[in-house]
This record gives sequence, C-alpha cells and structure tokens, in this order.
Amino acid sequence: MARVSLGIMTPPAQVGYDEILRVWQEADGIPVIEHAWLFDHLIPIFGDPDGPVLEGWTTLAALAASTTRLRMGLLVSANRVRPPALLARMAATVDVISGGRLDFGIGVGSRPDAPIARREYAAHGLPFVPVAEAVAAFTEAVPAIRRLWTEEQPFDLDGKYVQLKDAYCNPKPVQRPGPPIVIGGRSAPVLRVVAEHADIWNMPGGSMQDADDRSALLDRYCERIGRNPAEITRSLPIGVSYDRPDTTRAAIAEAIEHGFTHLVLSLPSPYPPEVAAWVATELAPAAGL
Repeated sequence: MARVSLGIMTPPAQVGYDEILRVWQEADGIPVIEHAWLFDHLIPIFGDPDGPVLEGWTTLAALAASTTRLRMGLLVSANRVRPPALLARMAATVDVISGGRLDFGIGVGSRPDAPIARREYAAHGLPFVPVAEAVAAFTEAVPAIRRLWTEEQPFDLDGKYVQLKDAYCNPKPVQRPGPPIVIGGRSAPVLRVVAEHADIWNMPGGSMQDADDRSALLDRYCERIGRNPAEITRSLPIGVSYDRPDTTRAAIAEAIEHGFTHLVLSLPSPYPPEVAAWVATELAPAAGL
C-alpha cells in the first residue's frame, strides 16, 4: 500500500482570505499536514448563494507566496473554465512562485445539469456545452497541457477541441517534467484519462462502495494500456466534524482500509483557533501519522 499523506481543504467561499491564509500558514509549520487545497468554483456551492467566493488560481498564487513547505493545488481546476494553454501557463506560474510545490488538479468541470452549475457558467459568460463534448475536450486538454510544460520549441496542435498555433510555455514549471497531475472524477471516460496521464486520482465523494467500484475500473483501464495501477495514488476528500472527531477518524480509517491513501480533510468555516494543530493532534493519528 502507498504511504498515507494527509492534507486539508479550505473551500474559498463564505470566508475571508485572511482566515484561509491563517489556516494555511498554521498548517505550513506542521509537517504531518503535507498538502493544502482550494476548490475551483466561481459562485458558492454551499451556504448563501450570493455570498463571497474567491477565485481559485489567484488565491492559490497568493498562498504560494505566503507559505514555504506545503504542497498545494485546486481540487480540482475546471477544464470548462479556462483554455488549456492558458491553464498550463497559470499552473507553471504558480509552480514557479511556490518553488515547485504545485500539485496540478484538473477535471472536466461541474455537471451542466446541476442548477447551480448553470448559474455559475451563465453568470460568467462561459459556454454551456453538453457533458459528452466537455469530456471530449478534457481528453484533449490534459496531454496538451503536458506538452506545453515539456516541449522546448513552439508547436501547433489541431485537435477537435484544442487548437493551438505556435504554442509555448516559458518559464517552464520548476518541477520537471511538470507538476504531479491530479485528476478528479468518477465517470468511465475520465478514468481512461486518469489511467493514461494521472499521478493521483481523486474520487469526488460518494459511497465507499462506489469508490471501490471506480477504483477497480481504473485498475482495468491501466492494465489495458500496460500501466501498473499502483503507480496512481488514490485520493479521497473527507469532511471534518469539529464536534464529532470520532466520525472523521472512522472515515479516515475506512478510506485507508480501502486503498485511498491521499486524504484531503475538508475544513468547514469558521475555522477554530489553531485548527491545523487540532487536525494533527485529533485526526492524524487515525491515519497512523
């Protein structure tokens, strides 16, 4: 089994930047917390629908400049929102700012049949394409981003959904050949992309039985292309209860038992004082850390 790593997630909605910064800087000094995450939504997906929400990548860049040790990323960046070449350059910039601490999270984006997603895209003038088209665009975007990080000369790309002319990315990411790729999603087409390109697969919630089934399907896709499934770390978000830490500890233990060893603890706001130290004391032991 892969080594267990523990991280935190601070969704940047219904909370101020100063509070997120406080938690990340606290966690930066606690080695048992290895990574920290934001989400990538342009409107709140919980609480007051008209409440505050910070844009993920710009917030991540600020946090990269304000921490020194934590690995960091968006869980996950929505491919629907930004063109792949722009996203590749944004990610490279954050990797430079952080000194090579970015984990590049990416997924198809919010389901367009969800009412909240309809508002999110319409409110920002973003195209509202069918799911099949969004997934197909995603399958072209991931390898295009990797090429931008690795190829030294400008290149053209004439895909069905990704067309680039004289494309390049300079500076390159600090991490070579690029930041670890974290792909979030559970559908069969997305898992095929995971099998080909991901270092980490994040299962976006749901039941543990569903997570097991999706993980087994990913194994089969890896075997079909000759990749060792063990090369892909399995990641799972886990909601944190401050009042019932026993339930969170049980969820951590269950996730590890089922082979999910990259654990992201989602912290609800408001954040208690010294919440990162509380995570290390009350929750990390459940992961054997």
